Amino acid sequence: MEVKKKMDGNFSGIKVITGNGNQPLARDIAAYLEVSLCNAEVMHFSDGEIGLNIHESVRGADVFVIQSTSNPCNDNLMELLILIDALKRASAGRITAVMPYFGYARQDRKAKSRDPITAKLVANLITTAGADRVLTMDLHSNQIQGFFDIPLDHLAGGSIIADYFASKNLDDMAVVAPDAGSVKRTRKLARALGVPFAIIDKERPKPNETAVMGVIGDVKGKNCIMIDDMIDTAGTITTGANAIMELGAKSVRAGCTHGVFSGPAMERIEKSALEELVTLDTIEIPEKKRIGKLKILSTGATFGRAIDYIHLGRPLSRLFTGSYS
Repeated sequence: MEVKKKMDGNFSGIKVITGNGNQPLARDIAAYLEVSLCNAEVMHFSDGEIGLNIHESVRGADVFVIQSTSNPCNDNLMELLILIDALKRASAGRITAVMPYFGYARQDRKAKSRDPITAKLVANLITTAGADRVLTMDLHSNQIQGFFDIPLDHLAGGSIIADYFASKNLDDMAVVAPDAGSVKRTRKLARALGVPFAIIDKERPKPNETAVMGVIGDVKGKNCIMIDDMIDTAGTITTGANAIMELGAKSVRAGCTHGVFSGPAMERIEKSALEELVTLDTIEIPEKKRIGKLKILSTGATFGRAIDYIHLGRPLSRLFTGSYS
């Protein structure tokens, strides 16, 4: 179970353990680190309670818990908390919650009176359970980093998407922000690819409905790429893609870090003008949603390198020295 590399003397070794949140990604991370996943099983009893058995010692180890809190969000969150608590009681040397996708990230502020700030509550629960630090990717809102009273390392998935689109060698590219909230992310991708960017001006006439008012920037004759941190019901991204094509774009593709893909998402994507949709594997995508337009890119090496750096006490800033930083 030991990493085949020089270890930090403060810990007996490194352990990687996972719940049911995203086991394929956990296996990829373990493979990168050249370790086996910790021998453990997470059980769900008939009354809905969650149980856990860890079949090997973790005393003094540097333990990384891989768990995305995606659908079923509450079950995956409870699994994470129970795993952390069990490791703490088993005298683990340090516990890092590795959350490729941080559920409840969209509930990060009070939009109206009496709204909860559930992202802060989740941060408190993870800390209280016994986590010493958190590793995640592309939080929906950067302010969530300040909700934690323990160190949080925030990885950028955009560099993986940028490398993928750069490898396609498309002519006349332009990157398009699906809304004003995605402008910063869009500017980073455009800079990494060395191409111009545009912004879709939209409004929401009703909840869960999107209307495109216009596009700020030039998309005519361009191979356009839309970028967002997550795609949920796919209403924004598909409406934007259709509008771009109507304005004379040559083609339109899209990329996101977190493929939530709930409700009518896959049907909308299939029927839309999107030629291709790229997502990272922070959320496990079931086979029934893996349509022909969907391309899934691995984050295993990115998380594996970050875990290696954390374990050896190296600055993670070395991971962000490229053009996307």
